[in-house]
Amino acid sequence: MSGLVQTERYIEQRSRWPASGRHILARFDDETITVYQAYRSSIADAAVRDQRLGGGGFSYERMSWVKPNFLWMMYRSGWGEKEGQERVLALRVRRAAFDRWLAQAVHSSFVSEVYGDAASWALAVKRSSVRLQWDPDHDPYGAPVERRAIQLGLRAESLRELGERELVSIEDISALVAEQRAIVRAHTIESLEIPQENVYPVGERSTRARLGL
Repeated sequence: MSGLVQTERYIEQRSRWPASGRHILARFDDETITVYQAYRSSIADAAVRDQRLGGGGFSYERMSWVKPNFLWMMYRSGWGEKEGQERVLALRVRRAAFDRWLAQAVHSSFVSEVYGDAASWALAVKRSSVRLQWDPDHDPYGAPVERRAIQLGLRAESLRELGERELVSIEDISALVAEQRAIVRAHTIESLEIPQENVYPVGERSTRARLGL
Protein backbone atom coordinates (compact mmCIF):
# COMPACT_ATOMS: atom_id res chain seq x y z
CA MET A 1 0.00 0.00 0.00
CA SER A 2 1.33 3.46 -0.90
CA GLY A 3 -0.60 6.39 0.58
CA LEU A 4 -3.98 6.68 -1.06
CA VAL A 5 -3.22 4.19 -3.82
CA GLN A 6 -4.61 0.77 -2.92
CA THR A 7 -2.62 -2.11 -4.39
CA GLU A 8 -3.39 -5.72 -5.19
CA ARG A 9 -1.33 -8.67 -6.38
CA TYR A 10 -0.72 -8.48 -10.11
CA ILE A 11 -1.41 -12.17 -10.69
CA GLU A 12 -4.85 -11.82 -9.08
CA GLN A 13 -5.73 -8.81 -11.19
CA ARG A 14 -4.44 -10.42 -14.37
CA SER A 15 -6.84 -13.33 -13.89
CA ARG A 16 -9.87 -11.01 -14.12
CA TRP A 17 -8.66 -8.58 -16.79
CA PRO A 18 -9.72 -9.10 -20.42
CA ALA A 19 -6.94 -10.82 -22.36
CA SER A 20 -7.57 -8.96 -25.63
CA GLY A 21 -9.48 -6.06 -27.13
CA ARG A 22 -9.64 -2.36 -26.30
CA HIS A 23 -10.30 -1.72 -22.63
CA ILE A 24 -9.65 1.16 -20.25
CA LEU A 25 -8.05 -0.44 -17.21
CA ALA A 26 -7.99 2.01 -14.32
CA ARG A 27 -8.30 2.63 -10.61
CA PHE A 28 -11.53 4.50 -9.96
CA ASP A 29 -14.34 5.09 -7.49
CA ASP A 30 -17.76 6.69 -7.82
CA GLU A 31 -16.35 10.19 -8.25
CA THR A 32 -12.72 9.95 -9.39
CA ILE A 33 -10.31 8.11 -11.64
CA THR A 34 -6.53 7.91 -11.27
CA VAL A 35 -4.20 8.68 -14.17
CA TYR A 36 -0.41 8.49 -14.15
CA GLN A 37 2.37 10.74 -15.36
CA ALA A 38 6.14 10.59 -14.94
CA TYR A 39 8.25 13.73 -14.56
CA ARG A 40 11.64 15.00 -13.55
CA SER A 41 12.05 15.85 -9.87
CA SER A 42 11.56 19.62 -10.16
CA ILE A 43 8.09 19.20 -11.70
CA ALA A 44 7.11 16.37 -9.34
CA ASP A 45 8.21 18.25 -6.21
CA ALA A 46 6.20 21.33 -7.19
CA ALA A 47 3.14 19.26 -8.13
CA VAL A 48 3.06 17.36 -4.83
CA ARG A 49 3.70 20.52 -2.83
CA ASP A 50 1.10 22.65 -4.61
CA GLN A 51 -1.37 19.84 -5.41
CA ARG A 52 -1.61 21.21 -8.93
CA LEU A 53 0.47 21.18 -12.10
CA GLY A 54 2.37 24.22 -13.26
CA GLY A 55 5.52 24.55 -11.18
CA GLY A 56 9.08 23.31 -11.54
CA GLY A 57 9.20 23.87 -15.28
CA PHE A 58 5.89 22.27 -16.24
CA SER A 59 4.51 23.85 -19.43
CA TYR A 60 0.86 24.35 -20.31
CA GLU A 61 1.93 25.20 -23.86
CA ARG A 62 2.66 21.57 -24.74
CA MET A 63 0.53 18.44 -24.98
CA SER A 64 0.72 16.14 -21.97
CA TRP A 65 -0.18 12.44 -22.19
CA VAL A 66 -1.96 10.74 -19.30
CA LYS A 67 -2.31 7.01 -18.78
CA PRO A 68 -4.95 5.37 -16.56
CA ASN A 69 -3.14 2.02 -16.80
CA PHE A 70 -0.25 1.63 -14.33
CA LEU A 71 1.69 -1.01 -16.26
CA TRP A 72 1.45 1.04 -19.45
CA MET A 73 3.04 3.91 -17.50
CA MET A 74 5.73 1.55 -16.25
CA TYR A 75 6.49 0.44 -19.80
CA ARG A 76 6.78 3.99 -21.10
CA SER A 77 8.87 5.23 -18.16
CA GLY A 78 11.08 2.16 -17.85
CA TRP A 79 9.72 1.59 -14.36
CA GLY A 80 10.67 5.16 -13.49
CA GLU A 81 14.24 4.96 -14.73
CA LYS A 82 14.10 6.85 -18.04
CA GLU A 83 15.66 10.29 -17.97
CA GLY A 84 13.11 12.92 -17.04
CA GLN A 85 10.60 10.29 -15.91
CA GLU A 86 12.13 9.30 -12.60
CA ARG A 87 9.20 10.46 -10.49
CA VAL A 88 5.84 8.81 -11.04
CA LEU A 89 2.74 10.68 -9.91
CA ALA A 90 -0.81 9.40 -9.40
CA LEU A 91 -3.32 12.12 -10.24
CA ARG A 92 -6.89 11.66 -9.07
CA VAL A 93 -9.27 13.58 -11.32
CA ARG A 94 -13.02 13.82 -11.44
CA ARG A 95 -14.69 11.16 -13.54
CA ALA A 96 -16.97 13.75 -15.14
CA ALA A 97 -13.88 15.44 -16.59
CA PHE A 98 -12.35 12.16 -17.75
CA ASP A 99 -15.61 11.18 -19.44
CA ARG A 100 -15.69 14.57 -21.13
CA TRP A 101 -12.16 14.07 -22.43
CA LEU A 102 -13.12 10.68 -23.82
CA ALA A 103 -16.11 12.22 -25.59
CA GLN A 104 -13.93 14.98 -27.08
CA ALA A 105 -10.94 12.79 -27.98
CA VAL A 106 -9.76 12.57 -31.58
CA HIS A 107 -7.56 9.71 -32.72
CA SER A 108 -3.91 10.63 -33.22
CA SER A 109 -4.00 8.93 -36.64
CA PHE A 110 -6.73 8.75 -39.27
CA VAL A 111 -9.46 6.13 -38.73
CA SER A 112 -11.75 5.95 -41.75
CA GLU A 113 -14.64 4.25 -39.92
CA VAL A 114 -14.84 7.17 -37.51
CA TYR A 115 -14.00 10.22 -39.63
CA GLY A 116 -14.91 9.18 -43.15
CA ASP A 117 -12.10 11.06 -44.89
CA ALA A 118 -8.75 12.54 -43.99
CA ALA A 119 -9.96 16.13 -44.30
CA SER A 120 -12.70 15.58 -41.73
CA TRP A 121 -10.22 13.95 -39.38
CA ALA A 122 -7.75 16.85 -39.78
CA LEU A 123 -10.50 19.32 -38.94
CA ALA A 124 -11.47 17.31 -35.87
CA VAL A 125 -7.82 17.29 -34.73
CA LYS A 126 -7.64 21.05 -35.10
CA ARG A 127 -10.81 21.63 -33.09
CA SER A 128 -10.18 19.22 -30.23
CA SER A 129 -7.85 19.66 -27.26
CA VAL A 130 -7.77 15.91 -26.61
CA ARG A 131 -5.90 13.20 -28.55
CA LEU A 132 -6.60 9.49 -28.30
CA GLN A 133 -4.20 6.63 -28.85
CA TRP A 134 -4.55 2.87 -28.45
CA ASP A 135 -1.32 0.91 -28.06
CA PRO A 136 -0.46 -2.66 -27.09
CA ASP A 137 -0.63 -3.09 -23.34
CA HIS A 138 2.45 -4.65 -21.75
CA ASP A 139 3.17 -7.13 -19.01
CA PRO A 140 5.45 -6.19 -16.08
CA TYR A 141 8.53 -7.25 -18.05
CA GLY A 142 7.67 -5.00 -20.98
CA ALA A 143 6.41 -7.66 -23.37
CA PRO A 144 3.35 -6.64 -25.43
CA VAL A 145 0.04 -8.41 -24.83
CA GLU A 146 -3.02 -8.67 -27.07
CA ARG A 147 -5.06 -6.24 -24.98
CA ARG A 148 -4.90 -2.56 -25.99
CA ALA A 149 -4.23 0.28 -23.56
CA ILE A 150 -5.42 3.85 -23.93
CA GLN A 151 -3.59 7.11 -23.43
CA LEU A 152 -5.00 10.61 -23.79
CA GLY A 153 -3.05 13.64 -24.92
CA LEU A 154 -4.33 16.86 -23.33
CA ARG A 155 -3.54 20.39 -24.37
CA ALA A 156 -4.93 23.91 -23.95
CA GLU A 157 -8.20 23.98 -21.99
CA SER A 158 -8.25 20.23 -21.29
CA LEU A 159 -4.73 20.32 -19.87
CA ARG A 160 -5.73 23.21 -17.59
CA GLU A 161 -8.66 21.14 -16.40
CA LEU A 162 -6.32 18.27 -15.56
CA GLY A 163 -3.72 20.40 -13.83
CA GLU A 164 -5.95 22.75 -11.91
CA ARG A 165 -9.75 22.66 -11.97
CA GLU A 166 -10.61 18.95 -12.12
CA LEU A 167 -7.76 17.68 -9.98
CA VAL A 168 -8.63 16.12 -6.62
CA SER A 169 -5.17 15.04 -5.42
CA ILE A 170 -1.62 14.29 -6.52
CA GLU A 171 0.42 11.53 -4.89
CA ASP A 172 4.06 10.68 -5.52
CA ILE A 173 4.20 6.88 -5.89
CA SER A 174 7.87 6.71 -6.87
CA ALA A 175 8.71 4.65 -3.77
CA LEU A 176 6.07 2.09 -4.70
CA VAL A 177 7.45 1.97 -8.25
CA ALA A 178 10.98 1.36 -6.96
CA GLU A 179 9.81 -1.42 -4.63
CA GLN A 180 7.88 -3.21 -7.34
CA ARG A 181 10.63 -2.67 -9.93
CA ALA A 182 12.97 -4.64 -7.68
CA ILE A 183 10.42 -7.46 -7.47
CA VAL A 184 10.10 -7.58 -11.26
CA ARG A 185 13.88 -7.73 -11.67
CA ALA A 186 14.10 -10.50 -9.12
CA HIS A 187 11.55 -12.43 -11.23
CA THR A 188 9.32 -12.97 -8.18
CA ILE A 189 6.20 -11.98 -10.08
CA GLU A 190 3.94 -13.71 -7.57
CA SER A 191 4.85 -10.95 -5.09
CA LEU A 192 4.26 -8.04 -7.47
CA GLU A 193 1.67 -5.55 -6.23
CA ILE A 194 0.33 -2.77 -8.40
CA PRO A 195 -2.53 -0.27 -8.07
CA GLN A 196 -5.87 -2.06 -8.13
CA GLU A 197 -7.43 -1.68 -11.58
CA ASN A 198 -10.63 -2.78 -13.27
CA VAL A 199 -12.30 -2.12 -16.61
CA TYR A 200 -13.56 1.46 -16.56
CA PRO A 201 -17.23 1.75 -17.61
CA VAL A 202 -17.94 4.18 -20.45
CA GLY A 203 -21.69 4.72 -20.39
CA GLU A 204 -22.20 6.93 -23.41
CA ARG A 205 -22.94 4.68 -26.41
CA SER A 206 -21.62 7.12 -29.01
CA THR A 207 -18.34 7.49 -27.10
CA ARG A 208 -17.97 3.72 -26.78
CA ALA A 209 -18.53 3.29 -30.50
CA ARG A 210 -16.02 5.99 -31.46
CA LEU A 211 -13.40 4.61 -29.09
CA GLY A 212 -13.92 1.11 -30.46
CA LEU A 213 -14.64 -0.41 -27.06
